[in-house]
Amino acid sequence: MPLPKVNTPTYELVLPSSGKKIKYRPFLVREEKILIMALETEDTKQITQSVIDILSSCILTKGVALEKLATFDIEYLFLNVRSKSVGEQVELNVTCPDDGKTSVPVTIDIDSIKIKKDKNHKNTIKLDDSLSLKLKYPSMEQFISSNFETAEETGNEVKSTLDMIISCIDIIFNEEESWSASESTKKELEEFLDQLNTKQFKMIEDFFATMPKLTHTIKVKNPQTSIESTVKLEGLASFFN
Repeated sequence: MPLPKVNTPTYELVLPSSGKKIKYRPFLVREEKILIMALETEDTKQITQSVIDILSSCILTKGVALEKLATFDIEYLFLNVRSKSVGEQVELNVTCPDDGKTSVPVTIDIDSIKIKKDKNHKNTIKLDDSLSLKLKYPSMEQFISSNFETAEETGNEVKSTLDMIISCIDIIFNEEESWSASESTKKELEEFLDQLNTKQFKMIEDFFATMPKLTHTIKVKNPQTSIESTVKLEGLASFFN
């Protein structure tokens, strides 16, 4: 006689970037093993890929293109899947900022970790009196490529940053016409960016600096100095150690 099937509960959340509701399930023991093995390697690419694989299995809503979601959407999704899978708290070791070496354990409720949105953030940038640029958020695929593959393979951080910016250009437009990045070559987009002055390029950098982030602020007290400090944790990697 075959063994019975275990019913897996389902949950719902809202994607921070679009406000779209999606259904998901917790990850299973076999998926947890994949994540643990990836974490043990301490290889950022393997850890990131395991996150993608787990979420692909756990997202139940049809038509969710994981590869096109913003990085912060994927981080938020994974944290919620984790909280329903292995516990709603995460235990971390945080280095005290006052001496930069003393490590203290902290426990954080995953439900308290939110996506922070900057009120000054905007994805359409007015470059001059006539020309504007619309940017899109980096996806996980672009995030992996620009931060882990390109930088490691080329050893050129400037090129890695430029590749990220190019991948996030959506449309260039004025009052009369528009140019879609998808219909332009990488070389053409790079040449376009090369024309910008420092102030214009800084506005593009501000898009990335102010875009929504998975973040949580905690207070830690150094047992060696008795000094209490504020520590801001940002990004998925900050909540695993």
